[in-house]
Amino acid sequence: MKVLMINGSPHPKGNTFLALSKVAETLAEEGVESEIVWIGTKAVQGCIACYKCTELGHCVFQDELYSTLLEKGKQCDALIVGSPVYYAGPNGSLCAIMDRLMYSGGKNFAYKPAASVSVCRRGGASASFDRLNKYFTILNMPVVSSQYWTIAYGRAPGEVEQDGEGMQTMRTLGRNMAWLLKRINNGEEPAHPTPETPVRTNFIR
Repeated sequence: MKVLMINGSPHPKGNTFLALSKVAETLAEEGVESEIVWIGTKAVQGCIACYKCTELGHCVFQDELYSTLLEKGKQCDALIVGSPVYYAGPNGSLCAIMDRLMYSGGKNFAYKPAASVSVCRRGGASASFDRLNKYFTILNMPVVSSQYWTIAYGRAPGEVEQDGEGMQTMRTLGRNMAWLLKRINNGEEPAHPTPETPVRTNFIR
């Protein structure tokens, strides 16, 4: 079992990466492999609604990022997409590649469990979370939840690790993803993951 994670931040090792890494650590503890793919900092071609993908079976633009994610999408068992928050939404470059990837290659992701992770300094995370989940809920992809919306807070690199509740939410997401994948792949009904004692991180201290 393998989970593909997309780091939609322009920073390869920033807070979005750290949040996804926390999920990856928990998946590994549960015996589930994962891989984080960074979208990079190059300009990302958006969808031009040419509909050539309906004829070709893939996007007419064959850039490296698209081809990589399309191929990894064929091989993965689940998907997690992470993004920093820009004006109450995901990174525009991430949305550009996701528009093309999910429209032209949706058959590679359909019915696979998925989740989104949003990281912000202060506000807009729930709107970003909602935007990303729409890619999944139009492709029959079960959305894996956590103990809270899968959101974490931090601005400067590394700050997200100080968000105790956010990190716990990422760990719970990892356990829930592993639980569902095991249930799907083994045809069994393993016991529900054991929850941690809730951590409550308030903004005002």
